[in-house]
Amino acid sequence: MFTRTESFRDFIRLYPIVSIIITIHVGLYLLTSITIFPNSWFFENFSGVNLYIKEGEYWRLITPTFIHSGFSHMLFNSFSLVLFGPALERMLGSGRFLFVYLLSGFIANVATLLLQPLTYTHVGSSGAIFGLFGYYLAVIMFRKHMLSKQNSQIILTLCVVSLIMTFLQPNINITAHLFGLLGGFLMGAIPYFNKKDLSDSIRGTANWASSKKSSISYQSPLKVIIWASIIIIAILGLLAQ
Repeated sequence: MFTRTESFRDFIRLYPIVSIIITIHVGLYLLTSITIFPNSWFFENFSGVNLYIKEGEYWRLITPTFIHSGFSHMLFNSFSLVLFGPALERMLGSGRFLFVYLLSGFIANVATLLLQPLTYTHVGSSGAIFGLFGYYLAVIMFRKHMLSKQNSQIILTLCVVSLIMTFLQPNINITAHLFGLLGGFLMGAIPYFNKKDLSDSIRGTANWASSKKSSISYQSPLKVIIWASIIIIAILGLLAQ
């Protein structure tokens, strides 16, 4: 599910929204880094600056989601999107996937506006990507038949580690991460909320967490290394500034 085996052409055909978003990431990075372009203009007009948003520049509630502070920031966030976006785009359809992605980023940026100082400035797609994780969590809780147990465990592990690292790393927009995750979760949960499913999912998650310590010794070392590498790279993407 999270392993990409498609050709480049098939990837673009099967996941058009993910492809377009990554193209925008790369395009804006080039516009902000190649000297023949007015690099500072893009940051001055597209980054999230709370003071300017308060003064009526409301497009800044969306545009920071597509602009990044450097090559590694853009690369790793795009990698995270390539890794975890396609499965959700196929699951939801391109239109609903775009809606979830943009609204998650919007919620993250609105929360940043409301909870951070007027001088606060931010860029990056981490809030929107956390929204995808939030939606996955809702699927795990309320539509568990749509994800295999193994894939559910991957998402749960990545979310837990990403949240822990959010509070440990400096210069992280914690507000955007938390509210992006919450926004994505609510979008996935509200249409399918069921108390019994929620109770069963919490119980299952607790059982899974308690069993990880005893089961990890039986995992293939190669499998552990591969997934550890994937998780580390994805977290770097979410936390790169």
